Amino acid sequence: MKQHKGVFRFFCFILLFCFLSATKPQKPMYSYLAIGDSYTIGEQVPGKENFPHQAVDILRKQHIDVADPVIIATTGWTTDELAASIREHNLKETFSFVTLLIGVNNQYRGRSVENYKEEFLQLLNTAIAYAGGHATRVFVLSIPDWGATPFAEGRDRHKIATEIDAYNAACKEISITHKCSFIEITESTRQNGQNPEYLATDGLHPSGKEYGIWAGRLATEVAKALKQ
Repeated sequence: MKQHKGVFRFFCFILLFCFLSATKPQKPMYSYLAIGDSYTIGEQVPGKENFPHQAVDILRKQHIDVADPVIIATTGWTTDELAASIREHNLKETFSFVTLLIGVNNQYRGRSVENYKEEFLQLLNTAIAYAGGHATRVFVLSIPDWGATPFAEGRDRHKIATEIDAYNAACKEISITHKCSFIEITESTRQNGQNPEYLATDGLHPSGKEYGIWAGRLATEVAKALKQ
């Protein structure tokens, strides 16, 4: 009789363990850090419409379990300002993947490409460290061309485009050399730069619709990397 009671208690324990395991919230399999400026945080659009959140939504629909993105980004930041903020946040954990989009404010303020190269490389190395040393899980997005938007009316659009191209060439070269993915989104901002549907109300920043294009391209590359 005592033996039967012992077996009964054992099975009760197993059932309780299974119940608690099933009801306990499961931590998402993958984590995501997005660092950048206004184009990352999504100036003048709801937070869920910026490209990091939309990319996560796409990945989840593909049954890739990703937590909400951790975002370090603010409108107006240059490379050095982003680096300073990252140091202030002093994040201790690593992430499954990281995105980096920075440089438009360097160009806007007239800083040199050489200065950008130096500071971008430091940020890229930081991003790789936050990706646990896995460079293939760092995704760099090209710098959008704000000169194609209504905000640039009266400015030298050709000069802006030329400088953005120089920044992006440097960004791409450094990213590829360090085995990080480079995702081109600049041409989309040029094609849609005068279309109100793809712009926020300030006539400068992207709308959720434009961010959706970026998110789709990013999610495709992230999905490939996570499955490797």
